[in-house]
Parts: sequence; C-alpha cells; structure tokens
Amino acid sequence: MALSAAPDHSLKGELFEMLGADDFGMALTESFAMTPASSVSGLLFAHPASRYFTVGRIGRDQAEDYARRRSIPLRQAEHWLRPNLAYEPEPEAEGEDGDGVAARR
Repeated sequence: MALSAAPDHSLKGELFEMLGADDFGMALTESFAMTPASSVSGLLFAHPASRYFTVGRIGRDQAEDYARRRSIPLRQAEHWLRPNLAYEPEPEAEGEDGDGVAARR
C-alpha cells in the first residue's frame, strides 16, 4: 500500500475553488480524483534543501487532533486518512452515516 505525502485529498475541493479550476476545464470526482485524467496537482518547493517525504502511519490521537483542527467529525477524517491509519477505526454505530453523524430520517 502506497502512502501519500498528502493523504487527505478532500482539501483539493478548497484549492480548486480558490484557483477557479473549472474555468480551465478541471474538476473533481466524488472521491476527489481530478478530471481530466491527465490533471496533476502537487506542492512544489524551490529550495536546494527541500526533499520529498511521505507521511507515516497516523495514530488515533493524531486523527482526533486533525479532525478537531479541520472542524470535521472523526469518522470523516478517518475515512479520508484510512490508507494511512495505524489503527482500525471503530465500526459505525447503527443509525450513523459515514461521517459519524446520526442519519437524518
């Protein structure tokens, strides 16, 4: 399983909005994949000492802190960070949607 330097791709939504990406034909799928398929995004640093890195496994305390700082439910953070989690998230409680929020009835 490959790890990404930016495991939570949901932030692309904010980036695409700021850049007006739809003005030049780029869009995001529901899972934040970019279209057209040849689209590429990245953070590039022009400094001689900069190096590429990957994010290691994320502990529950880190996921909780990340969710708090992004003001999103822990389950939503776990969903986007899942490939990088160092633990198995708790199963969804009956009546919850995928974000850990009670489903609207």
